[in-house]
Amino acid sequence: MTYRTIEAVIGNTSLVELVRLPDETIRARNNVILGKLEGNNPAGSVKDRAALSMVRGAEQRGRIRPGDVLIEATSGNTGIALAMVAALRGYRMVLLMPEDVSEERCRSMAAYGAEIILTPAKGGMECARDIAAQMEQEGRGIVLDQFSNPDNPLAHYEGTGPEIWRETQGRVTHFVSAMGTTGTIVGVSRFLKEQNSTVQIVGVQPDEGSRIPGIRKWADGYLPAFFEPSRIDRTESVGQATAEAAARRLAAIEGIFCGISAGGACAVAMRIAREVENATIVFVICDRGDRYLSTGAFPA
Repeated sequence: MTYRTIEAVIGNTSLVELVRLPDETIRARNNVILGKLEGNNPAGSVKDRAALSMVRGAEQRGRIRPGDVLIEATSGNTGIALAMVAALRGYRMVLLMPEDVSEERCRSMAAYGAEIILTPAKGGMECARDIAAQMEQEGRGIVLDQFSNPDNPLAHYEGTGPEIWRETQGRVTHFVSAMGTTGTIVGVSRFLKEQNSTVQIVGVQPDEGSRIPGIRKWADGYLPAFFEPSRIDRTESVGQATAEAAARRLAAIEGIFCGISAGGACAVAMRIAREVENATIVFVICDRGDRYLSTGAFPA
């Protein structure tokens, strides 16, 4: 018999309907809200897809081979996913991230054997990205670069998008996703728009001053290279308090224990559901809530 490895169970995550959060207004408008449970991936987030895609792509092009050192700047989930893939395919992983990321994410990366370099919190992800690029220039490893690597959105064009289309039997009318690297939203948009150009693609960004893990509003010089504004029909802002409250409600009312970015995406999906009719709205539940217990978002 041939058995599957851990990478074979990345993707094909469940799509579940919210049954208690939607209010009477949403029900009266005959709308359905569905969450894509990306926390069910083996390393716990949607980034498992991109991590495997980037490593495989680099291997196929002969850019990397087992034993090499991989370097990546991350705010958490991509680093955990890359650490997992590096472990199972034989690479050394060095991860750079701001020192204010949650303790759970640091420990998860270390558990997979990654070396962690913390960068100044005030510099944010931009500082971590600059240091990673400098390390590569010094010959200390190879940066796959989730922010410019086309294999990132490709993972969602080939996987996430087709899964949503299949699971909704083509009924999806709106797709809502937090915007970090923008790989998920760009790849899914490309696929869904090819199937039905009227599907609305909604990006979620943080309000000014909000710090929501996994959701970013980049300065022009740091915009992901593959980001295509034309693939986004609408951008909605969400505050940190709103995102955290929605994450707590998803856990306490729907039994979906998810991260804060998923709470933000859910809040926007609910916002849209109060405006439209006869819609099937899909939002991405990027990861699991246990990754954020030390942040105070889920008080005891």
